[in-house]
Amino acid sequence: PHGAAIKIGIIGFGRLGALLTRHFAGDHDIKVFDTRGLARRIRRLGARSASLAEVCAQEIVVPCVPIAEFEGVLRRIAGLLRKDALVVDVCSVKERPVRLMRRLLPPSVEILATHPNFGPDSAAESLKGRQIAVYKVRISPRRYARIKRAFTRKGLALMEMSPREHDKRMASSLLLTHFIGRGLIEFGAKPTGIDTEGYKRLLR
Repeated sequence: PHGAAIKIGIIGFGRLGALLTRHFAGDHDIKVFDTRGLARRIRRLGARSASLAEVCAQEIVVPCVPIAEFEGVLRRIAGLLRKDALVVDVCSVKERPVRLMRRLLPPSVEILATHPNFGPDSAAESLKGRQIAVYKVRISPRRYARIKRAFTRKGLALMEMSPREHDKRMASSLLLTHFIGRGLIEFGAKPTGIDTEGYKRLLR
């Protein structure tokens, strides 16, 4: 039925995992696996701490782990997922994660590649008006429509694009921003007392 709660399993409770839990737990049944003993914090956000096997038994499984750990997590969960599961990644690049999911996940498992183009700072209060890039790797039209409804109900704008197009765009926005930001941190940039507006923006 329209608007029915979706059973979601989240692997990893870092900043993005916690953000997604906070925004979606009110409408959906969320179980979270994390190795750091954060059950109380997970409960406060309206979800439940669970084992990896329990999380992988959900309808939708979302690995929210650093990209360096992504392949290892896929290998670990491949045999735990239910046959009709949908795996939704949230990696900030798309070509390599899509190749890994196609290669390592069982053929019966559906896959939706996404990149939430927001984070805990920009979407602290609401997801309204935020963008999420999506690519239908292999997913039924009915299921995709259900996921799309869940996203749009939160105010998210879906940007459908190929992994190659996504990564090309990210190379000239997100990666460039991170490169400049890390360079400023290494340089030791700090307020001088006579900062220009441009310099203030760089510091922010």
